[in-house]
Amino acid sequence: MCDNCGCNVTPGNRHLAYKPAKGGSAVSVLQKLLQHNDDQAAHNREHFDARGILAINLMSSPGSGKTALLEATVDALKDELNLAVIEGDLETENDAARIRARGVPAYQITTGSACHLDAHMVHDGLHHLDLNGVDILFIENVGNLVCPASFDLGQHRNVTLLSVTEGDDKPAKYPVMFRAADMVVLSKTDLLAVLDDFDPARAEHCLRDLASQAPVLPLSARKQLGLDAWFNWLRQELAAQRARVAAGKTVRPAIQPDGARLHAPAGA
Repeated sequence: MCDNCGCNVTPGNRHLAYKPAKGGSAVSVLQKLLQHNDDQAAHNREHFDARGILAINLMSSPGSGKTALLEATVDALKDELNLAVIEGDLETENDAARIRARGVPAYQITTGSACHLDAHMVHDGLHHLDLNGVDILFIENVGNLVCPASFDLGQHRNVTLLSVTEGDDKPAKYPVMFRAADMVVLSKTDLLAVLDDFDPARAEHCLRDLASQAPVLPLSARKQLGLDAWFNWLRQELAAQRARVAAGKTVRPAIQPDGARLHAPAGA
């Protein structure tokens, strides 16, 4: 998508864009932007690893419950773990304000017209957060089932939310997003009782058809259903991150920056 619609140029990397020189092409511009993004993402990850921070990229379509899940997570874990949040939206500070109201630091990135966050925007956002002592940094990406999966932000894990108010064929329709997921959260499951057109088994079947082994976790943030499994997954991932750091290793989630090339995670 980004290769065609021009949304590779964001407020974070606009200074790197240029008009193709004679003999150059728009492809060379795209390649330069992607390379600079990957370089910045690696730099972000070095910052996280140096502090033992687990960085998680939350992705979904708009309204799937990312912020509600973060609110429930903050309420349950803020006395156990030090959390911080970077929020991404085209406009408003609404989501960051919701998180800050619960006593956790949050910085809002407004992207204007860009339909995803990139590593440069996240890097700038980090300057507005005190990372000392942070255990988990959540990056809530712009609501979009296409472009966010194509950009490395420096995170260690990707979590994709699929709301039961959406079609159960979304993994088949948006394969790049769901192939990039290290965890798929099936959100708003309390509504399954009144929905007869969403089959969780079919949604998981579509995911497995992509050769994805990502766990599928059904939950409802509003009704406090299934959250213990989510909290335990976070604890396990944080322990794994600390073990990697102690061993001098890191991990990068699957990214498909040019729409054709899928990077496998690095490290163990």
